[in-house]
Amino acid sequence: MNTVADPLPQFDQVDALIKSIRIPPRPSLLADMQRELASEDPSPDAIGRIVASDVGMSGALLKLANSSIYGGRRKAKSIEQAILFLGINQVAAMMTGLLARQAIPANSASLASFWDTSTRRAQAMVFLARRLRIGEPDVVHTFGLFCDTGVPLLIERFADYAATYAAASLEAERPFTALEEERHQTSHAAVGCLLARNWGLSGDVGWAILHHHDVGVLGDEATSGAVRSLVALSLLAEHALCRYQGHAESLEWNKGGAAACAYLGLSDDETAELLDELAEALHEE
Repeated sequence: MNTVADPLPQFDQVDALIKSIRIPPRPSLLADMQRELASEDPSPDAIGRIVASDVGMSGALLKLANSSIYGGRRKAKSIEQAILFLGINQVAAMMTGLLARQAIPANSASLASFWDTSTRRAQAMVFLARRLRIGEPDVVHTFGLFCDTGVPLLIERFADYAATYAAASLEAERPFTALEEERHQTSHAAVGCLLARNWGLSGDVGWAILHHHDVGVLGDEATSGAVRSLVALSLLAEHALCRYQGHAESLEWNKGGAAACAYLGLSDDETAELLDELAEALHEE
């Protein structure tokens, strides 16, 4: 699978439908940040000024930077310290997530905890990536936040999508996206991939969003390791979050957990120990 190609070729036949879904434009602060990061020598001071231009964003970023998942023992008292402790790429990833929360509607009753869950998933994936020394934390964080962003956009587009999502969540064997495609000719994975592309996120993030319910991609050697790692880490995080929320089981883990552990080279004992460590970190938040 060539990840340089357009990530949505198979959806050409529903182009009109895709265009009818409101994809929020890329926020100007994000565009400013991406331009600075794309320069030959990105400046922490310039990134700091972009963050500091929004008071609410500054406070939210400091809270994230000082969480036990990210901050460790050192506590940042300013944006400048947060950038020093975390690095500009991780700060930019956090800012991207905070801007997404502002731009993407998640106001319905069925989405009451959408962004809280997305934030915890991103934090869990960063924890796992660091423990396993796999992937870049900022890329992992961005994927964790954005992988389900198609959900609120489809709820806004289709009056009956919430029912579809609830039914798909109970699919024990078929991919989550199968029912979405049957009823709506698209899926939250496809829409989330389109959003990622429009917002200028990395190609690996877009591809991983498109395939995060496709267990088969874990065994596809033609797919980049970065994409497969993101999908595998998301399954581990999903399992951990289900346990954290007190659910008896994770259907997504049942479908792909074994493949994820095989790809990451984890034994059953190693997986259990890692998930216990993650659960402790989540409860410290």
